[in-house]
Amino acid sequence: MQWDESLLRVINGLAGQSAVLDWLALMLSNAGLLWAPGILLALYWLWLSWREMVIAAPLLAASIGVLDFVGARLKDLAARPRPCMALPDIHQIEACGKVFGFPSNHAINTATVAGFLHVLYPRSGWISWPLVGFIGLTRVYIGAHYPTDVIAGWLIGGLCGAGAAWLLKQWPVFCQLRSASMGRPDSPQAGSPQTDKTLTASVEKVG
Repeated sequence: MQWDESLLRVINGLAGQSAVLDWLALMLSNAGLLWAPGILLALYWLWLSWREMVIAAPLLAASIGVLDFVGARLKDLAARPRPCMALPDIHQIEACGKVFGFPSNHAINTATVAGFLHVLYPRSGWISWPLVGFIGLTRVYIGAHYPTDVIAGWLIGGLCGAGAAWLLKQWPVFCQLRSASMGRPDSPQAGSPQTDKTLTASVEKVG
């Protein structure tokens, strides 16, 4: 698509002109560095509601793993070369990496987390979605992806992450845990015999 390449060149044209922007783009684009905010998020989530985290975090981790695998397979099916492979005149500030780039797995994985957390904790979107946007933008900035690679990743990850969280919210056991942890007046308190009895009955029913 002509507009796709044109937008790529506009964004990538900024690469190499500012050491600060280049450093920021490389930092946000480095998947290994995302473990640091991930650990901080996990610790905050643990403090906020460890009961919800015990159930929701494994589902989120599994969603990321599955979608990361799906994204890699889609790359092979689409077989669309990365711009740093197909366009020799673009600016490169790091090695190109693997050959194919559609869709962007960075975009899939970050949007999965953002979509999942947004459904469970809507206010988290004020932080998570701008971060997702910046990370996706850096992938275009360094020439690793076309804009449509990133947009496709956002759609796949965001929809699937949100869908996984929505399904989790339909599970009676999780709903009871949320009610207990929020201390709703119409719900039994966490740790009370009534809560334990209700949770046990819900688990037996689901099982």
